[in-house]
Amino acid sequence: MEKIEVLQKSRLFENLLPDELEMLSELSQMKDYKAEDIVFHEGDVGNFLYVIVSGEIEVLRKDAEGNLKPIATMKESEFFGEMSLIDKELRSATVRAKADTMLLVLTNENLHSFAKVFKNGFTMVVINIARVMSARLRETNTKLVAKL
Repeated sequence: MEKIEVLQKSRLFENLLPDELEMLSELSQMKDYKAEDIVFHEGDVGNFLYVIVSGEIEVLRKDAEGNLKPIATMKESEFFGEMSLIDKELRSATVRAKADTMLLVLTNENLHSFAKVFKNGFTMVVINIARVMSARLRETNTKLVAKL
């Protein structure tokens, strides 16, 4: 699959213009992970945002005893790793490939380069991140209430 197709399928890049998608395609890299490979660890510095091209990942957090517990699974066209780019904090979870997985990777520097050329496109990406994060928070709230 071509990078531009990956970008077009992801909610992260909804409402971007063809020229904007083309630049992001040129800036991005593809990276393969085998099943069980760690993409990043909780506590790592976060300089990358990922879009799942194929495969599946799981998001894991340490429990009170320090054991990794799955908290979410993500599949094709979903994205992750955005929180550290926004709040400049360390990674809040570990991400592991659940199956052989291909990821499209954008660095913090890639996004800054994009912002310099396409201010409106960058604003739309940030709005799309906020929309998805809001949906994830609502889903988490629903799960928490169900456990009460």
